[in-house]
Amino acid sequence: MGVIGPCDKKTDPAFKVRPLVGIKEQVWPFLEDFFGLDKWFPTLATCLAVVGISGQPGCVRYCAGFKTPVDDHNKGTDDDVNWTKQKLLSIDPVEKVFSYSIIDGNIGFQSFIPTIKVLPKLEDGSSCEIEWNSTYEVEPVKGWPLEDLDSFIGQGLRVMAQRMCVVNMILVSTTTYQ
Repeated sequence: MGVIGPCDKKTDPAFKVRPLVGIKEQVWPFLEDFFGLDKWFPTLATCLAVVGISGQPGCVRYCAGFKTPVDDHNKGTDDDVNWTKQKLLSIDPVEKVFSYSIIDGNIGFQSFIPTIKVLPKLEDGSSCEIEWNSTYEVEPVKGWPLEDLDSFIGQGLRVMAQRMCVVNMILVSTTTYQ
């Protein structure tokens, strides 16, 4: 198990979270809100607009305060707060898909371009899944094996999906019983 090294490159690690309660049209608005990631991503304290309008290609968000497996190594340094700036590259509300890139940050990414898509899961459309694919290169990060990066991403996506399910169930039940 090696530490993330220079030019370590991962191509298309795919993560899927399934099934989610609700149809893709109910889940999509949570993901479409590009500046609202802090509502869903575990341990993310801040997600702020830097440039543009949320949901429009070219907009940039600043995300800070999330925890990584190497946070103990950074205690007492200028890197106490993990942060990234992320740019929305494309978005298709009809297909329920978007991609973005990390354009700056202090967590060791040189290149990181994920694509997130909401797909129907069951034939009747009563549930959906979130698919997350990416290609990335990372700089060395002391104490952070490459496998742990995949685990960090996968776990974050699972928690996001669980939170969306809870909110979606509340919204569905509130709408149903009004």
